[in-house]
Amino acid sequence: MPSGEFCVVCGRTGAALVEGVCATCAADRTELVRVPEQVEVVLCPTCGARFARGRWSGAGRSGVLSSEDLVPFLVIHPEVGLRSVTWEERARSSSLREVDGTALVRFRGLERTVPVHLLARVVARTCTECGRRSGRYYTAIVQLRGEAAPRTRRPKELRDRLEAVWAALWAEARSDWRAAFGWREELPEGWDVYFTETLAARSLARLAKQRFGARIVESASLFGRKNGQDVYRVTFCLRFPAATLASAAPAPGGGAGAAVQRYP
Repeated sequence: MPSGEFCVVCGRTGAALVEGVCATCAADRTELVRVPEQVEVVLCPTCGARFARGRWSGAGRSGVLSSEDLVPFLVIHPEVGLRSVTWEERARSSSLREVDGTALVRFRGLERTVPVHLLARVVARTCTECGRRSGRYYTAIVQLRGEAAPRTRRPKELRDRLEAVWAALWAEARSDWRAAFGWREELPEGWDVYFTETLAARSLARLAKQRFGARIVESASLFGRKNGQDVYRVTFCLRFPAATLASAAPAPGGGAGAAVQRYP
């Protein structure tokens, strides 16, 4: 900086200037972070998913608003870098949340904190997946079965052992596979598990083959037409080896029901 230059606001010398103003004075005179008077967060009351930027995401989250929900509403000055934001909920009702935040920002090499205040309106709306489940919509079935023949176990014992194997498999399932779970049905010969996404069902079937040696029999049936194309429902019949089922220990009280009941 040429000698003799100083901030025209505070008179400080020796500091970097932009249009004659130092970073401290510029920060004092600039709205670094701005928030709308009121924002709207759309969440599914069943699974906790949020609707933003035209799609649903985040199934399994709680109804508590977090930085992931609120930060996108902050309007940041072009020269500001947002480091972090901490939030504290001051008041809430079923539809309105009043939240205070403290934003740590960097502006022209200077770090400072900026208080922000948000009034968020929470809109409850059933997400696509939960709507499908409630309507018993599905695209695929995973059938849990023992070996085709001979049938050597009583139906309840067979179901308990199949359920124990499935609980172990489910513990390794990816979150997007879990999100596609619909419901399950108990049958004398085992279980039928319904899914709203065929890819998730196929991925779980392949994992069952890899982890437990299950044999997969895949079949498809025509369900209807959409956008001029045939739509199929796919069934994946998993037959687990007798040795796998023999080593599957049902939970105390009968079956692995407690584990499988964690399904959404």
